[in-house]
Amino acid sequence: MKIVVTGATGNVGTSVLAALAADDRVEAISGIARRIPAGPAPAKTTWVAADVTADSLAPHFDGAAAVIHLAWAIQPSRDRERTRRINVEGSRRVFAAAVEAGVPALVHASSVGAYSPAGTRTDPVDETWPTGGVSTSFYSVDKSECERILDELEAANPGLRVVRLRPALIFKRGAGSEIRRLFAGPLLPKRLLKPGRLPVFPWIRDLHIQAVHSLDVGDAYRLAALGDAHGAFNLAATPILDGPTIAGLIGARLVELPYPLVRLGADLSWLLRLQPTPPGWVDMARSVPMLSSSRAREELGWEPRLDSRETFLSLLEGIADGAGEPTPPLTAADSLRGRFEELLRGTPRT
Repeated sequence: MKIVVTGATGNVGTSVLAALAADDRVEAISGIARRIPAGPAPAKTTWVAADVTADSLAPHFDGAAAVIHLAWAIQPSRDRERTRRINVEGSRRVFAAAVEAGVPALVHASSVGAYSPAGTRTDPVDETWPTGGVSTSFYSVDKSECERILDELEAANPGLRVVRLRPALIFKRGAGSEIRRLFAGPLLPKRLLKPGRLPVFPWIRDLHIQAVHSLDVGDAYRLAALGDAHGAFNLAATPILDGPTIAGLIGARLVELPYPLVRLGADLSWLLRLQPTPPGWVDMARSVPMLSSSRAREELGWEPRLDSRETFLSLLEGIADGAGEPTPPLTAADSLRGRFEELLRGTPRT
């Protein structure tokens, strides 16, 4: 059995490759990425250099039992035309190529970000919650639009098995350097994130989040690609995290801040190019619903091995240690010159 994975070198992609390689049913994996690693490929994997926005994709999908579509751009956040071209038009091209190649199953990386705002609701929702997105977040808007494209695709191709995985925040130690570059920017004093070193921990008042480990998400993709399930599945570990919980984990004094103040700070610091994350991410974090993963447990047979506290700590330790993996997106490379270039551009290299 051959499985094709787009966006195979990122935080989730590397975990998907590991999960697939450990399954005896998988004989070959095609790992598609715009920039392929220089070193040896993981077990069963052949790297394929291809751009989902420009290259012919159907020949790479030929003979695949499933296509797992992960390719997505979070940066450059200041180039909306480019991010939309990758996220929306690139996804559209992947979906069309899967149909052209006669692939029987398509597994798409949707997200909690596809969901419509939940207001003050904190009890977890299932997959029937609307996927209208959060209008001020380009990430959320693009995830929502891809859901609509998939609706049309399924209606036009009833023989295609489509699975949409909607995970919460996805972390692992090896993605620490990448996540620092994508979201925190060059001014973050990363070693302060070691537990016990941060004197105070700022947090948006009443903010709740969910996290899930990248390796557990990778296993969910394996189950979705190799099984017979279809439809949407939420993925989140327990417990739900809030400010007091996280402050206790890292041994810091909690300082709760009002949402409007944090939103204003995110907006100003982004406009001044001090950090690469536009304020729409704050809006999305505050408004998306908490997720129930009951369907994934019951129909996929998925169970996270690490809880959200362990997962969050693994990320903080990865950022503090400058951890990475041997792929271009996950590289651990960090230098004063590199950070200075990030500051000048206001966005990390992509």
